[in-house]
Amino acid sequence: MKEALYLHESTALINFSAAYCQTTDEMLSSDTFKYVLGRYLAALRKSDLDLYNWAIKDRPLTDAVNDITRLMKILMVLEISEITHPFLDEPELLTKLIEEGYNFWRNHQRCSVIRTGSTSSLQLANFMDADSRFNQLVLAVYRGAQEKVQGRKNRIYRQLQAGTNASMVIRDIRWNVPEGYEALKGIPFVDSMLLRTPLLLHPRSNKRKGSFKPTDINPFSYAQINRDEWFCYPAKVGSLLMHIYFHRDYSFSGITLANLFELATDVEVSKRKPDCIVLFGIKDEDLECKYHLDQNTGIWIGKVPSQTIIEYFGYMKKMCLTLHNVAMMARGWLPLHGSMVNIHLKNGRSKGVVFIGDSGAGKSETIEAIQMLGEDEILSIDVVFDDMGSLHVENGQIVAQGTEIGAFIRLDDLDKGSPYKTMDRSIFMNPETVNARVVIPVAPYSLIVKNHKVDYFLYANNYEDKIGVNLARNAADMKATFVQGKRCAMQTTDEVGLSTTYFANPFGPMQHPDVCDPLLDRYFIALDEAGVKTGEVYTGLGVSGADDDHLERTARAVLHMIDED
Repeated sequence: MKEALYLHESTALINFSAAYCQTTDEMLSSDTFKYVLGRYLAALRKSDLDLYNWAIKDRPLTDAVNDITRLMKILMVLEISEITHPFLDEPELLTKLIEEGYNFWRNHQRCSVIRTGSTSSLQLANFMDADSRFNQLVLAVYRGAQEKVQGRKNRIYRQLQAGTNASMVIRDIRWNVPEGYEALKGIPFVDSMLLRTPLLLHPRSNKRKGSFKPTDINPFSYAQINRDEWFCYPAKVGSLLMHIYFHRDYSFSGITLANLFELATDVEVSKRKPDCIVLFGIKDEDLECKYHLDQNTGIWIGKVPSQTIIEYFGYMKKMCLTLHNVAMMARGWLPLHGSMVNIHLKNGRSKGVVFIGDSGAGKSETIEAIQMLGEDEILSIDVVFDDMGSLHVENGQIVAQGTEIGAFIRLDDLDKGSPYKTMDRSIFMNPETVNARVVIPVAPYSLIVKNHKVDYFLYANNYEDKIGVNLARNAADMKATFVQGKRCAMQTTDEVGLSTTYFANPFGPMQHPDVCDPLLDRYFIALDEAGVKTGEVYTGLGVSGADDDHLERTARAVLHMIDED
């Protein structure tokens, strides 16, 4: 990124490496301020024509921008009684113009970016300090003008994030770029991030449609990439290294990754070949989300095309997890669309419980309900994974690993107070709408990549009006239920009503049943051989007219089952 400021729709990137203002005069004298002011006035023409006409006064937009800029500079220095300007004859309208301009800026999702050659602790501290000072500078300009015009100091101050919502330190890392992927050279990697949480985002889409499709053609072979417009978040997705490249128009999809996947170090990037590469926000005529195995390099390549709908974070997350799943199946591991917790009871018992189900089946909600109920019985709960994990056999035992350090949770079905317990670290997405989401860091990376013994393997049934848990005599009796993957859609995708998805996992297994079928045969035998109890848990989330305490009663049954085991 070369520009000092990049604005696109609701995204604003401020390039501290290109320009950094340290005083109000420097900020008001900058081309960046005039550019933002011009964009604001242009937007005002659509949102408030009367105020626009008052501010422009039948003159070219450039003249109006220069005039308002000069007035803002004067307001920073002189008292209102010392200033003569026609705008001051109508202070209410001038106050409104200033207030709406401030809101125009703050309605953008704002991220500062600094490119650095090294990342010593001193440089990182200086960067965070610089970002904080930028925030104070924007506030000083706004409040200085607003209080002057209204003729008095404010009595109530709300210390909002006026400068940025997030910050990225980016750097160049030399890595062994495979032949044919030279276009990736020079794209900077995210080295560090600063998130000003709670972070509220408003993507223009809140639902994912369709599934990701395998393709015989490498999407990279026709992708057009301008390295000045891209960043790379090097993620550790489970045990895999994934280079997630995102176009700057979707910077906040990339930034949100910080709450979901562990950030790889520069040493890991430089010394290790990526298992997967994601291209998020590719601008081409093919609007399908696709992935491909490059046989020459052994790298899985995923492509998510640029369009409004991909602002929904599910597209970023699920493409990454799809690539993870197909890569793990190739290694003989069984990918799971589900959740796993280790529940440690106060009586000394400890059990690993896996819940399987498609989106909206009630996996996360059941875990949340158990946590809410278990104050008297539960010592602690470790969340191994909240959406995607994988099984393998280790020394005769069925064990599982996770993929994410965080959770992408649907707010609608959670206990009313639960998301706010971790609000100070959360990223909220459209919290006022149906299918509102929150991304919360949950577990350290060291925990999710350990082998965790599985004691219970349960299918999350959200469509039958039953309560509690039903354990089968053996895993084979439940295999058909798991493979059918039935659930009642819960507004998390474009599906409606009762549907089925192969193994409840549309992110890899559904696309490759020929690969997954032998794995299912093997693992459902191994479940019995390892003594894993298999069955289904009734969440009631898709049952019309279900009692308000349906999920609570089921969670109680799960706790009782573990306590009696």
